[in-house]
Amino acid sequence: MMKGVFQLIKNAGELLDVGDPLCRKARHMTLQLLEEGLKAADPYISVKRAIKMTQDSLEILDFRIELDGIDNVYVVGAGKACGGMAKALEEVLNDRISKGIVIIPKGTPKPRVSRIELVEGSHPIPSKENIRHAKRIMELVKEADSRDLVLCLISGGGSALLCLPREELSVDDVQELTRVLLKSGATIHEVNTIRKHVELLKGGKLARLAHPATVISLIISDVVGDDLDVIASGPTAPDKSTFKDAMDVLEKYGVKHEVPGKVLEIIERGVRGEIEENPKPGDDIFKKVYNFIVASNTISLEAMERRARELGLKPLVLTSYLEGEAREVGRVIASIARHLYHQGQPLDKPCVLLMGGETTVTLEEYGKGKGGRNQELVLSASMNIRRLKGIAIASIGTDGIDGNSDAAGAIVDWLTVDEAERRGLSPMHYLLKHDSYSFFKELGRSLIFTGPTGTNVNDLTVLIYV
Repeated sequence: MMKGVFQLIKNAGELLDVGDPLCRKARHMTLQLLEEGLKAADPYISVKRAIKMTQDSLEILDFRIELDGIDNVYVVGAGKACGGMAKALEEVLNDRISKGIVIIPKGTPKPRVSRIELVEGSHPIPSKENIRHAKRIMELVKEADSRDLVLCLISGGGSALLCLPREELSVDDVQELTRVLLKSGATIHEVNTIRKHVELLKGGKLARLAHPATVISLIISDVVGDDLDVIASGPTAPDKSTFKDAMDVLEKYGVKHEVPGKVLEIIERGVRGEIEENPKPGDDIFKKVYNFIVASNTISLEAMERRARELGLKPLVLTSYLEGEAREVGRVIASIARHLYHQGQPLDKPCVLLMGGETTVTLEEYGKGKGGRNQELVLSASMNIRRLKGIAIASIGTDGIDGNSDAAGAIVDWLTVDEAERRGLSPMHYLLKHDSYSFFKELGRSLIFTGPTGTNVNDLTVLIYV
């Protein structure tokens, strides 16, 4: 029975091996909701759910395109989840696909496909292989004409994988640029603003190359807010940012003179108007371009909400924009738990609050332990829900990897701190060292293991009161 319910959470049996029946019930419901969220983010399932082909048309969600007016169907794309997406798309379209090239990260599962070529690239630092594959994609989309259809598969990791720098830049230049940006503290929106202005396929430029073909993108979002021009740097989306915005990012983080000189020169020329801006909203090239998000944090939260009702819980999706320092967010979530417990608001029990987004962990010199933002969030929360009978909190990364650990996240309840103290463990000690993994490993029955899931729609957090 356990295996039938939990296919993705590998250690559910261990997590439910607790003596208190109410605690077991709270944990069981929490894990079922997380399982549902992960299923909703599965790339293969997401594409199969979103598209359908009849004899004469292709239907994507509420959009329909007649296939009798299409000569060739080309498939391109890049991202961590694109292997599963490609398999699903090929099963639907089969021999209607003329040719396809999709880039996936090295070391990830490579599904068996015949019409779409799956090639491997490096992540997060782009390599010569990435550039070579991206050039092939560029040449393929340039073949398309007005009677052709280009299907683009996009997911997290696509920015690094679909890397084709301007002619002035070498692979060394883009590698160094990536390293500088990743350690600068810039947000993904800011990092991709720069990438879009020094590369040839990002910021709507893939759509420009495919014009006048019809372009349909199937997208799995790993960006808080689902901004189309940020996910994988928006190869088929209008770009709202400018060269001036890119320069502002370099200046904001003090890395203007750390990036390669040729990169800075390109951005400076763009600011002076010597290089054309990326295509903007309203550009004619987007008249036949359609972008569809088939999996996202919001979609997972909605699936969890439906499952919660089936379990007899009153659900409330609190936010899909959960951000901030993980330990502080954990404290805030615990304060909400206390309000639920003492005031019965905003919902009466049995109830669940569902949250999504992506928090951060800022490492101090004295604290470089093992763990990740999800484990740190729930460790912080555990200290403030002590003895609130019926309360449990869990948080996971949907890619199955939380920080520098092999766990997806962790689950805690109102008995966690009491059990830790009986074992001589101090939650605060481990929290200060950013060593949440070691705490939960020592405690047992807390770490959630899924293994790499092949997808990423940010994090899922559950606060339940039964």
